[in-house]
Formats: sequence, C-alpha cells, structure tokens
Amino acid sequence: QVQFMESGGGLVQAGGSLRLSCEASGSIFIIRIMGWYRRAPGKQREMVATITGGGVTNSADFAQGRFTISRDNAKNTVYLQMNSLKPEDTAVYYCATYSGGSWSWGQGTQVTVSS
Repeated sequence: QVQFMESGGGLVQAGGSLRLSCEASGSIFIIRIMGWYRRAPGKQREMVATITGGGVTNSADFAQGRFTISRDNAKNTVYLQMNSLKPEDTAVYYCATYSGGSWSWGQGTQVTVSS
C-alpha cells in the first residue's frame, strides 16, 4: 500500500503561483510514473501532468507553458510548479503513482484561485 504526503495547496490570486509537493512511501518497489490530476467542481477528474522515472513528461494542453512537473526519484517525490494561475484552475489536485501495475492516489489538496 502506498501512502502520500501532499502539500502546497491553498488560496492564491489570479496570476499567482503555487508549488505542490507529494512524497510517496510504503510498499513501493519502482514508481514508473508519478503525476498530478485534478477535479474541478462539477467536472470529471483530468490529467494535469505526468513524469516517468527517466524524466519524460506529458502535460495537458491547459498546463503547457504554465505548469512544470518534476520529480526526485531518490525521495519518491513529485512536484508541480504552477504559474500564472487562473480561476478555472480551481480544483482538488491529486497526486498519483503507477507502480507494480496499478495506480495509487493521494487524498488531494485544494487549490483555489480567486479573480
């Protein structure tokens, strides 16, 4: 079982920045993919960005140019630097890992962007 320690969410004004962090621990052998997903009120969960152990990234169109994902393999930690935040970025952001053939999910951290 994987445990997550997520941090960095909060309230920020439009145009501001936040940095999310997520440390995974527990029954982990190799974490192939780490990533961030989000669920806005009344919407389905969507991918924000993912990163492989080798540093290959994939990000949603809305994230490109504003959000940067990175990871520290030694610490099993993934980061999401979010700049130029918009009110439509308001959502619960979930950390996720793919290891051993299955996905695991964090409890989420709230990000609220005020206009």
